Amino acid sequence: MKKVSTAGLPAILFLTACPVFAVALELPVTVTLEGTGEPIAGAVVSADTRSKPTPDNAEIYQKNRAFHPRVLVVPVGSSVDFPNRDNTQHHVYSFSPAKTFNIELYAGRPEAPIVFDQPGVVELGCNIHDQMQGFVVVSDTPAVGTTNDAGQVTLSLEPSPNSESPGRIRLEIWHPRLPDNTRPITREVTTDAPASISLSLIPEAPAESSLDLLQQRFREL
Repeated sequence: MKKVSTAGLPAILFLTACPVFAVALELPVTVTLEGTGEPIAGAVVSADTRSKPTPDNAEIYQKNRAFHPRVLVVPVGSSVDFPNRDNTQHHVYSFSPAKTFNIELYAGRPEAPIVFDQPGVVELGCNIHDQMQGFVVVSDTPAVGTTNDAGQVTLSLEPSPNSESPGRIRLEIWHPRLPDNTRPITREVTTDAPASISLSLIPEAPAESSLDLLQQRFREL
């Protein structure tokens, strides 16, 4: 059989014989305070994608009459344990639509973790200690992250973002001091340049009064 020389053939002939792998797009996002431009740390930013995240196991422990971490971001379907590391009992609850639950007065570790099976923002409280407040942000996308002290986070997007317009994608941004912190705000941005988002936040409330409304709702329930 006669051997055929490949010298001089166009390179594209060889490229078509090789598999082409899609490369994820890195989208830098900066979140700042409206009016001042100061960076906002601790903002949860997510992108609307077609992929779904893998559930995880996590915990929020109680120590010194506070939730640690105060904000936990988990994929939808994740299990979260609430161990009590204080020398006093706690009564952890949530009435948020994304997850309503009630762990009555306990010490140590509850019998079973709580499964967060719906995306959304879940606000936590303790019916014994009014100053305790925490949040579980349940995400239905793997493209999610929290801004650092410089107000920055980088999201890894799919090669073809799930957006109505090519080259654009919808972001959800949440922070505990949003005027309505029960849900994120949405912004549509381009994917070919770093995104800048400005938020309007309410001032930090005194610890002793931050849960007055939350406690009132609990007692009404």
